[in-house]
Amino acid sequence: MSIPLKSAKIQLMKPRVRIAPSPTGYPHIGTIWQALINYTFAKRNKGKFIVRIEDTDRQRYVPQAEKRLFQALSWFGLEPDESPQHGGTNGPYRQSKRLDLYKKYAFQLVKKNKAYCCFCSQKRIDKVREKMKRTGRPPMYDRHCRRLKMEEAEKRIKAGEKYVIRLKVPQKKTITVNDLIRGKIKFDANLIDDQVLIKSDGYPTYHLAVVVDDHLMKITHMVRGEEWISSAPKIVLLYDYFGWSKPVFVHTSLLRNPDKSKLSKRQSHTNVSWYQQEGYLPKAILNFLCLLGWSHPQEKTIFSLEEFIKYFDLKDLSSVGPVVDLKKLDYINGVYIRNMSDKKLIQLIEPYLKNYSLFMTRYSLEKIIPLIKQRITKLSEVKSLVEFLIKPVDYQPQLLIKKGADKKNLRKQLVEVENKLVSLKNWQTEKIYQAVKEIFQQGSYHKKHFYVNLYLAIEGKPAGLPLFDSLEILGREESLKRLENAQKKI
Repeated sequence: MSIPLKSAKIQLMKPRVRIAPSPTGYPHIGTIWQALINYTFAKRNKGKFIVRIEDTDRQRYVPQAEKRLFQALSWFGLEPDESPQHGGTNGPYRQSKRLDLYKKYAFQLVKKNKAYCCFCSQKRIDKVREKMKRTGRPPMYDRHCRRLKMEEAEKRIKAGEKYVIRLKVPQKKTITVNDLIRGKIKFDANLIDDQVLIKSDGYPTYHLAVVVDDHLMKITHMVRGEEWISSAPKIVLLYDYFGWSKPVFVHTSLLRNPDKSKLSKRQSHTNVSWYQQEGYLPKAILNFLCLLGWSHPQEKTIFSLEEFIKYFDLKDLSSVGPVVDLKKLDYINGVYIRNMSDKKLIQLIEPYLKNYSLFMTRYSLEKIIPLIKQRITKLSEVKSLVEFLIKPVDYQPQLLIKKGADKKNLRKQLVEVENKLVSLKNWQTEKIYQAVKEIFQQGSYHKKHFYVNLYLAIEGKPAGLPLFDSLEILGREESLKRLENAQKKI
């Protein structure tokens, strides 16, 4: 037998969607992905995007986490229509300010015989579950208090006994969850625990709070990660027990690493702050996130948020866990950098060069920025690109002299280049290039080794900013000095 699902009365053209993060850590890139999906769906359908803070887990509460979340949303341009910060007519938007509501609705269920007061100690519950484990059964509560009469429960409450309120899950039934992406998902009610709704400290658990809040805030689509699928039958039961219309259920796939493991908070690249510090651009990150579990109808890789809003629909999301491939993000970010004006890029890279005051005064960023722009995929890479312009090159013999290399031939090359450049009258990129090219063409040098050796002598690494532009930027005196120093290392 299946519990019937009531059709949600939804204004499809004006949906109300939300994210409901807990302030138990700093903003996660997965939270931004969920925000992007909800924000986009709301904007496309002229609906509302809401942020509700689920702050009832006081033991794991992190100060400043909520502030950081809203700063991150602003950085990405995903501003909510309603939230603790933005206000609205359906607040309060923090669960800690709504505790009386949860208790009120929990006792409504008790009166309707859809929930009950449980007085079992944690010690007793642990013993029951341990016994179930030993006999090969799922470790669930044994429903010891389920048959308590309301009168007896009220007496025990008045006497000061600690209690929780539990959901009365039906037995020998199938609970069906209709999911927009995954279709019908069926659950055996016998394997579902009598979920605690109100804890002994008076705080609600997730299941009760999310249903009460979503109903009162008129949420039309419950969009959340697939890790919450196991809680879906309890959510369905609560909607049915209250007699409320259900939202559309949408369980998005888990974000995964390239090795298919779950993207975890323990990894540095899950925090929004990591992406900011590395120098990824917010529009590029959003573009990347748009492609997780969704494909552009024209198979584009680079497109704006406005274009995503134009084409996106929740039903088009994939049920397969998308991979967070940072190499792809690097590519997308690089495109955004190259499409940016030089003036804007200078403003963005200056914080990464704040310890390079000598560089900022000695060299013209306007001259160097076109060279940098073509070679970085994120802003933080600028430091390693220009470092050689300020710091003396630390020549590594093992780099200058590759295994099997001819030391004599290498020294000959560097001497010839130095002698040629000493007499060069016009110290400009093209003239330097022509002079060095003549040496290569007249000698018996391996082309790749020839230019890599010069890179190592001038920049201290086998690749970097364009070699001949670098020589012009460094100037004649410094360039010749580096060629001479490199010879001494051989």
